Amino acid sequence: MTTHAIITRTSVLESLNRHGRRREKVFGDGKPRPMSRNIKLRLTALARAKMRPTEPGKHYGEISAKHFAVLQALLWGFHNAITGLCFPSYEAIAGKAGCARSTVHEAIKALEAAGLLTWLHRLKRVREVVRDLFGDGAHGQRSRVLRTSNGYQFIEPPDVKASSSELKSGTEGQESFSLPIAPPLPPQPMDSALEAALARLGRAISDRR
Repeated sequence: MTTHAIITRTSVLESLNRHGRRREKVFGDGKPRPMSRNIKLRLTALARAKMRPTEPGKHYGEISAKHFAVLQALLWGFHNAITGLCFPSYEAIAGKAGCARSTVHEAIKALEAAGLLTWLHRLKRVREVVRDLFGDGAHGQRSRVLRTSNGYQFIEPPDVKASSSELKSGTEGQESFSLPIAPPLPPQPMDSALEAALARLGRAISDRR
């Protein structure tokens, strides 16, 4: 089998989504999907549930800890909640998730199979100067269509609706998990010796008046 045939066959396989349909190809930013912080948190909780083992002897469920790390990188590190834009490269995802590029590829397939996200091919058009066989002299221009980074969309958990008032930016450096607010401490009993000293001080002040 020729190299061209192998590349063509691989492209066809990669262009099928989890439903077996041909994967969509679009120019530009893809199809951004805004998502509120509340929905992101619920999607994160759903992903954690899908990590639980479902088979005896298996250490993880539909997704593994590495798959979950890739989802977190995409959801909280790159996705912008207001614009819905999310199209980082595999290298950028791997750097954010702390894993290899090959792990990112496997994780995206597992996350899509688990119903947590989907993606599409993003295309761009570039113009090139056409030169002669010796690389000298321009003979016009030609336009080429190239694939760029994938465009990612996250699937909202059931019974969750986005509210425009909830939307907050989710790009890198702007979106992170909020630490829970600690409940107020209960009042501590006063030391008996200190209480007695304060009482004597109060009586002494009263006597001087």
